[in-house]
Amino acid sequence: MAEAAIQERDKAQRGAPQGERRQFVTMTVAGQQFGLPILDVHDIVVPEKVTRVPLSPTEVAGLINLRGKIVTAIDMREVLRVPPLTGDRKRVGVTVSHRGETFTLLVDAVGEVIELDNAQFEANPPTLDSRWRHLADGVFRLDQGLLVVLKVDRIMAIGV
Repeated sequence: MAEAAIQERDKAQRGAPQGERRQFVTMTVAGQQFGLPILDVHDIVVPEKVTRVPLSPTEVAGLINLRGKIVTAIDMREVLRVPPLTGDRKRVGVTVSHRGETFTLLVDAVGEVIELDNAQFEANPPTLDSRWRHLADGVFRLDQGLLVVLKVDRIMAIGV
């Protein structure tokens, strides 16, 4: 039974065949909507405190305490090369795993879980910001704009 569940998860992470539906957790960074496959997301948190780590890459916002576990927080504004968030507004953490480690991706806001038909999935358009193209798996065109689908392994390729 467990093996079947693992195979189903692997299938979902590789992308569903045409005609099937995929679920994404939506999030916003600098006004742009992004999505992560739901199976990549473990938790949504609002960190109380982010402790900076000296000499860390600029993409590393710092460390947070996630229910007693120390987790690296990645600043998605730095990863996506957009201006920093101004003011004291709290950011939201989307917790993911990469190579057996837990990370929290700090974003401006988390939306809802949406289910989309894989037939609507498109490769990255040539007009997609070149800084984002290598992080994105592709896009969905929604009524309210593009949903850029991110890949966790590509985000973590920043050197973390």
